Amino acid sequence: MRSFFLLALCSAATLLSSCQQPTADTQATAATEAAATSAQTEAEARAAVTRFVAAQPNPALYQLDSASVVDVDTQWQVLVPRTDWAGRMPNKAAFEVSKQTGQVRSLMVK
Repeated sequence: MRSFFLLALCSAATLLSSCQQPTADTQATAATEAAATSAQTEAEARAAVTRFVAAQPNPALYQLDSASVVDVDTQWQVLVPRTDWAGRMPNKAAFEVSKQTGQVRSLMVK
């Protein structure tokens, strides 16, 4: 039984380490929530992500001018290339913007 538990724990750790963790900072999230307005258009979603990234510890890593936006029902999904991820896959950070509230949250990318 103990071996099974250790095996499950190791498997979970391996799975988690293979995923890229979101780079959201709790202060950046709080700042984005405070400034959130609706994001009904693609331009408003880009602006919300730009404000969110500006509050990150290293905003220069993000190439906001190369961001792509996808309309997904009640959210916008914004993919932003990162300079430090060049040459690897995935090479983009993902963000989700609520159309109703304008809240931005980073997504895990695998």
